[in-house]
Amino acid sequence: MIETGGRMFALFPTRHLLTQAAASLLLVATAWAADLAPTPIPGQARGGVPAKLAPASFGGTHGTSPGIGGALSRIKDLASVEGVRSNQILGYGIVVGLNGTGDTLNNAPFTKQSLQAMLERLGVNTRGANMRTANVAAVMVTANLPPFATQGTRLDVTVSALGDAKSLQGGTLLATPLLGADGEVYAVSQGPVAISGFSAEAEAAKITRGVPTVGRIANGGLVEREIEFALNKLKTLRLSLRNPDLTTARRVAAAINDFIGGDSAEPTDPSTIVLQIPPRFHGNMIRLLTDIEQLRVEPDQGARVIIDERSGIIVMGRDVRVSTVAVAQGNLTVTISEEPQVSQPNEFGNGRTVVVPRSNVRVDTEGTNKLALVKESVTLRELVDGLNALGIGPRDLISILQAIKAAGALQAEIEVM
Repeated sequence: MIETGGRMFALFPTRHLLTQAAASLLLVATAWAADLAPTPIPGQARGGVPAKLAPASFGGTHGTSPGIGGALSRIKDLASVEGVRSNQILGYGIVVGLNGTGDTLNNAPFTKQSLQAMLERLGVNTRGANMRTANVAAVMVTANLPPFATQGTRLDVTVSALGDAKSLQGGTLLATPLLGADGEVYAVSQGPVAISGFSAEAEAAKITRGVPTVGRIANGGLVEREIEFALNKLKTLRLSLRNPDLTTARRVAAAINDFIGGDSAEPTDPSTIVLQIPPRFHGNMIRLLTDIEQLRVEPDQGARVIIDERSGIIVMGRDVRVSTVAVAQGNLTVTISEEPQVSQPNEFGNGRTVVVPRSNVRVDTEGTNKLALVKESVTLRELVDGLNALGIGPRDLISILQAIKAAGALQAEIEVM
């Protein structure tokens, strides 16, 4: 106690008060962190490190399968709605304005007939006339009519030469009706043709880049007829997987059911999921589709090895497995060389000069190669490392993979392109 000016003051231990305040703050922070800490996951060790990876179940919250190590994809990228698709249309037309690179009318009678018919419709009679123009070419016009295209929608069209035209550069396509498979006109195309290649030649040289006989007209097609499809009135929706697979179809159906509730979606085959529209979505199909297509699932595919023997390309999926095998590889090389020699007769002799063949044949079996062991692989990396240890090129690796498959040691499907 200290007395100052008649007043008494008490001195408290400051360090003790600070220690008590720090301890109180520490207790509050610990309790707050405990309230915010996530619920421990069964099988997870302390520190947030999984003690053991377990397979994920089908579907999660809003269809997000928690597949560990797997790539989640949107249903929008895995499947398409049956009935919502493009339609192919085509037509026959004439390109004019070419700089002498069009069809030869004597060699392409259809071009001559088309030109005469077009001129007659315009009031010009050319029957019996000798036509020698080289500025006209007969072409085929193709395009894709997108789903729900309305009247007046613009399309990109492709123009391809039908006769012996050398180039379509600088040409203009005249109005050409584009027909569907039912013979009805769905669009009309017209406009200047743009090509990506060119061709030039002189007396003793010629150069060609790209394909000058195929061009494109951006927004050159105009939709004239609509294809009716009442999407909003459907009671049942069918989703078609782009890569059919039973497991993927089941996961997609589970994700949709998890989001909607109940058993509205059911896979009927490896490529089709049938969805019964819930009553609350009747008349509002767009809302349902926009919600479903954003759900994420992990697609599954069978083990497959893709081989392109022409280019030597090999593509293997992550699920490809191989049993332990021993492989020996050796090439048989046969080399034949010709060294002809000339036999000359003596002077003033009656002999003839003849060519005497000299052939040399050599066979190399490369017998130094030994057996190499490709151990049983668990991951794709181990399989690739084992095959690369053989020290061979893609061409020989193709034959080895086919031989391993024939031996029953490759657990995958081989598809040769």
